[in-house]
Amino acid sequence: MQKKVKNIIAIIPARGGSKRIPNKNIKLFFGMPILGRTILKLKKTKLFKEIYVSTDSKKIAKIAQKYGAKVPYYRSKKLSDNFTSTQKVIQDMINFLNKKTINSSYVCCVYPTAFNINSKDIKLGLKKIKRNCDFVITASKFSSPPQRGFAIRKNSLRMKSPKSYNKRTQDLETIFFDAGQFYWGKTKSWLRKKLVFNKYCKAILIPNWRVHDIDTKEDWKKAELIFKMNKRK
Repeated sequence: MQKKVKNIIAIIPARGGSKRIPNKNIKLFFGMPILGRTILKLKKTKLFKEIYVSTDSKKIAKIAQKYGAKVPYYRSKKLSDNFTSTQKVIQDMINFLNKKTINSSYVCCVYPTAFNINSKDIKLGLKKIKRNCDFVITASKFSSPPQRGFAIRKNSLRMKSPKSYNKRTQDLETIFFDAGQFYWGKTKSWLRKKLVFNKYCKAILIPNWRVHDIDTKEDWKKAELIFKMNKRK
């Protein structure tokens, strides 16, 4: 069993004010707030000294604390709009904790709706981040070649890569996308470097069916199907 290390923490950025799915981050997901499920998944890994939630919402804070996370302060309005990057929110929490002499060496950022995170993946991510890299993300292959994608403008179809259209699938380069399950980073990297996909950022590959991004009601239904499928296994 992997022991908790004092200098490893998790941070969940969970602001209020979701418009497309009201109260998305604390919406009941099979009888439990989805944020609660994510917190419990993180606790189950036994990796983290503490799990912190960055929020501007009293409702979210109350639920986060109920399931064992800490909310040391309320996020400012300036960092709670639609344009603030996740990295700025993580930096804000790290700086707050540093002022309280709560120091860390490794930080794992997890979104509140990431109920489907896998303990093995998180532990593998920690192993990777301890090597020569700044960040570790999860990634998955596109189910269809994105090179054959097209845009529709004024009822007209425009190929993104016309040269790729007649190529065999096996001749096209395999392209991956950010699966958004979690983001490991050295604390100093979160503070001093930008999270970009380069040689200092490593990836853990996960199957496409485990990927979910909840932004719409349709996404929520898909997440429910994924959860049910996992329960049967």
